Amino acid sequence: MTEANLIERIAARGDGVTGDGRHVMGGVPGDRVRDDGIIIPGPNRADPPCRHFGKCGGCQLQHVAEPALAEFVRDRVAGALAGQDVAGGEVLPAHLSPPQSRRRATLTALRTGKQVALGFNAAQSNQIVDMRMCPLLLPELFALVAPVRELLAVIAPQRRPVKVKLQMLDQGVELILEGVKAEGLDAAMAIQDFAGAHGLARLAIDQGDGLETLWQPEPPTVRFGDISVEVPPFAFLQATTAGQVALIDAVRRAIGDAGAVADLFAGVGTFALSVQAGRKVYAAEGARDAIAALTGAANRARALVATEHRDLFRRPLVPAELNRFGAVILDPPRAGAEEQVKQLAASQAPLIAYVSCNPASFARDAKLLVAGGYSLDWVQPVGQFRWSTHVELAARFSRHG
Repeated sequence: MTEANLIERIAARGDGVTGDGRHVMGGVPGDRVRDDGIIIPGPNRADPPCRHFGKCGGCQLQHVAEPALAEFVRDRVAGALAGQDVAGGEVLPAHLSPPQSRRRATLTALRTGKQVALGFNAAQSNQIVDMRMCPLLLPELFALVAPVRELLAVIAPQRRPVKVKLQMLDQGVELILEGVKAEGLDAAMAIQDFAGAHGLARLAIDQGDGLETLWQPEPPTVRFGDISVEVPPFAFLQATTAGQVALIDAVRRAIGDAGAVADLFAGVGTFALSVQAGRKVYAAEGARDAIAALTGAANRARALVATEHRDLFRRPLVPAELNRFGAVILDPPRAGAEEQVKQLAASQAPLIAYVSCNPASFARDAKLLVAGGYSLDWVQPVGQFRWSTHVELAARFSRHG
């Protein structure tokens, strides 16, 4: 066999790729593939820990051993930068979140007769893989899967999908059900009894007319540093606590001791509240409920955090505004922040900490910043979505002179 038969890397969608560019489903670096497609296992394979692997769309890479998995996460970032010809900047070793650490998940349920299937969808399919185990989720979240299945057998409509959103908050698990019909006293009592029996932090349902909170013994919170935020239903949080810590640590390293900091796309305050001690922070966010939660938390804590409800896609901060800050934190959605980045590239802000959940849009924006005179100093890849092709990162850009 030739080197062309050796699988050298994993592509963005999880296929193994040989030296001559052949894509092999299920291939791992170090494997060899015969001409008939049979894979000869190499040293970087692992036994998938989940019985649903291969069907469930939640994981693509459980067959990849830990070192090769970390290298895949790192290579996704390095490859995206190379594709945009962004030179310089060390791509650091990847940080992987451990198994059983996912603290938020959106599942799908379908009731057929008396049976309810509940789980992630199959890969590239609407079919639901009925979850009987999950090495991804926090044990507290997985412990609710069977009880939720039983509850939906009572309140879910027939043959219509229901979204089941689970998230771990300070007070316990938050459960959001979308697409149920909780009509009548029996259904209402069943939901109340369920929430109480399982000690939920919040239970809310959407019957088609908007979200209605049915159970919330006290305002649910999440803590960033020393500050608790009363979060809206299924507020965006980092997928794992370990991933959040890795990203916050990277942002702190990136901004150093900068005095005044802008946090753009601030959400409920993951970064603004984590770095605010000893400095002034301006936080901008386009989602009204998220910025309201951040504002309330900052005010209660008397933190030096000024907030603004602002659509940064339509009204990005301009250079005259950006130049007031010693550092700018940027954490945009998957599409990136092209308009805001163009303004940053024209600014004199000394430091930028860019957090991204999409290496491709990050690399595109990085090219704009480098063309504007910034240097890419380093990138920290983060694999929060373990065994997935989804990769996140934090990066430091600096401007000298």
